[in-house]
Amino acid sequence: MILSKNNLNKINSPGTVVPDEQLLTLPEKVLQFGTGVLLRGLPDYYIDKANRQGVFNGRVVVVKSTDTGSADDFDTQDGLYTLYIKGIEDGQAVDEQIVCSSISRVVSAAKNWQSILDLAKSEDLKVVISNTTEVGIQLVEEDINQQPPASFPGKLLAVLYTRYKAFNGNADSGLVIVPTELIVDNGKKLKQICVDLANFNQLEPEFIEWLTNANSFCSSLVDRIVPGKPSADQYQAMETECGYKDGLRIISEPYSLWAIEGDEKVASVLSFGQADKGVVVTPDIEKFRELKLRLLNATHTLSCGVAFLSGFKTVKLAMDSDAFTSFITQIMRGEIAPAIPYGVTTAETDEFTYKVLDRFRNPNIEHMWISISAQYSSKIKMRVLPLLLNHYKQADSVPQLIAFGFAAFIRFMKVTKTEDGKFVGNVDGVEYVVTDSQAEYFYNAWTKGDTRQVVETVLQDKALWDADLTALNGFADAVTAQLDAIEKGGALNVLENLESKSLVK
Repeated sequence: MILSKNNLNKINSPGTVVPDEQLLTLPEKVLQFGTGVLLRGLPDYYIDKANRQGVFNGRVVVVKSTDTGSADDFDTQDGLYTLYIKGIEDGQAVDEQIVCSSISRVVSAAKNWQSILDLAKSEDLKVVISNTTEVGIQLVEEDINQQPPASFPGKLLAVLYTRYKAFNGNADSGLVIVPTELIVDNGKKLKQICVDLANFNQLEPEFIEWLTNANSFCSSLVDRIVPGKPSADQYQAMETECGYKDGLRIISEPYSLWAIEGDEKVASVLSFGQADKGVVVTPDIEKFRELKLRLLNATHTLSCGVAFLSGFKTVKLAMDSDAFTSFITQIMRGEIAPAIPYGVTTAETDEFTYKVLDRFRNPNIEHMWISISAQYSSKIKMRVLPLLLNHYKQADSVPQLIAFGFAAFIRFMKVTKTEDGKFVGNVDGVEYVVTDSQAEYFYNAWTKGDTRQVVETVLQDKALWDADLTALNGFADAVTAQLDAIEKGGALNVLENLESKSLVK
């Protein structure tokens, strides 16, 4: 049996949430650019949850913008798909499965662009959502009368221009537009691109005024791990348990956040936010960006070398070690949180820290440290350097755990160059490939001499960090000492010794 609206009443799986058939007739209120798993696991999930609670009462039309892949499963399954939420929340195991019914249809932009423009004329339409990857929000100077325009902003502008004409420029016909692409100020940038493209197309000033003032372009931040389709073994077990085939099954972690920059008017349109505390509509989302960037991303970055050099292949395996768990708990609470360059409270950072620990412990997500190490040096610069510099603005003492993370990073970047141009590291006889644009720099740095010289070469390089880190009192000495200890006894030995000392309690 294939999952479809005609088979919903045949599903006999006590643990599966199945939608009422009336939810399949709700009006189409959302136009979504992108079919990816993040959108299905986050905004589409929120909308489905709200619909089941009788709050938002609207469905999503999804635009398939590329020619790659197929929408056959969406057509066959009437847009229905099963979301499995698996992991740890508040220290407790979570295992849910929900048949989501928020998607009404998937439309190919290349094959049926006119139907998308027809939707633009609908009074029911209120919201536009996108996730077209970071390269999607770029200005492409093109004619928006193409069928369809090539770029996402071009498609969006064509939709908005069609709507403007259909409603004679009525201010109440504007939409709430929420991009989820992972770039800072995504809403502001998308709005400016649309204005620039409107000018390029020589559209009337009245439309540009409507575009600017009647529509709400909301910057947003999304945070949820949605690995996507289950493995073949997982899929077979799920099919056997639920009794139906579903080519769109996806898995996500329990944690979710969609922080949207907007006012009360925006919040009223995005009423699905009432159904889940993970949706936050607020005039300023920078706090949420900083919490994620520092306590989640910077923690990942600072602990990556420590974990990998200690022999842990995945985040979950590292979390099975008491010494590692103690290390990241204390680096988050004791050194990262106080140095966040934004006004956050201890209560906020503690709450976020414990959520991060739950996420790291999730046994259902295989997060490889070697994958996290990609572009390691740029991640250190973007995520960690602001913390380090802000720490020294507040105190003149060495952040010892950050120094350990920095030392592990430098040791991880101890590489040799292969004949085919790859840069390869080695720990305990096991080789690994370093994927970093600065790999050759570190290859050369490690030829300078002993660990002290390597550390000083790296830390004082202003071209690398935009700062001389040897000027930070005691930091170079601490990094050198930790690097020496890693070289002599191994990272795991250093990690376990840290736990036995007062440094990590």
